[in-house]
Amino acid sequence: MTNQLLECLPTRERERFLADCTRVNLVLGSVLCEPGDRIRHVYFPVASFISILATVDGHSTLEVGMIGSEGMHGHTLILGGSVSPLRALIQGAGEALRMKTTTFREHLEDLPALRPLLQRYLIVLLNQLAQTSACTRFHVVEKRLARWLLMSQDRAHADAFDVTQEFLAFMLGVRRVGVTKAAGLLQLHKLIRYKRGRITILNRQRLEAAACSCYQSDLESYRHELPH
Repeated sequence: MTNQLLECLPTRERERFLADCTRVNLVLGSVLCEPGDRIRHVYFPVASFISILATVDGHSTLEVGMIGSEGMHGHTLILGGSVSPLRALIQGAGEALRMKTTTFREHLEDLPALRPLLQRYLIVLLNQLAQTSACTRFHVVEKRLARWLLMSQDRAHADAFDVTQEFLAFMLGVRRVGVTKAAGLLQLHKLIRYKRGRITILNRQRLEAAACSCYQSDLESYRHELPH
């Protein structure tokens, strides 16, 4: 497995970039950074994925974005920033490529194809953040949960992954009883199986039909900006 975003680079530039990366294993539930933290590394997930969380009043949180092998974390650096505006939490454990911020900035200047590629990815990520905000406001929990499960499956590269109801409630910004009801409906229609903190996608096609239109909007954004 590789990071799909880096695969879009020309071969020579990709090899130079990868030579300065370190392979690390990201641990489920660990925090990469909090709002206001100085960004010391950028991460390119390979078999892991990261939740981007907005925090309100210092304790209430809501997932506004998700980053897997299609993207990177540390995107603020592309715009010249140096601190993280949002919380980053490891939602899916696994391997990632890590690079020091100073080295990353050097490559932004030295590799001609890198900055334009990452700017296009930044457009995709900003679209996702905006789409998630609208989704949270206008769509019912069942459809939002279906979208979230599809996004997680895409990044987990597997039909089954671990997640608790507490974590789902945290991600979707609803009470646990709302998650229980939504997951129960999806399970009743045999779209998923949920047992002891592990979700298995049973019918991908029908789950896509059950999800809100935001999932397809996300995919269209990727296809338009990053066709490779």
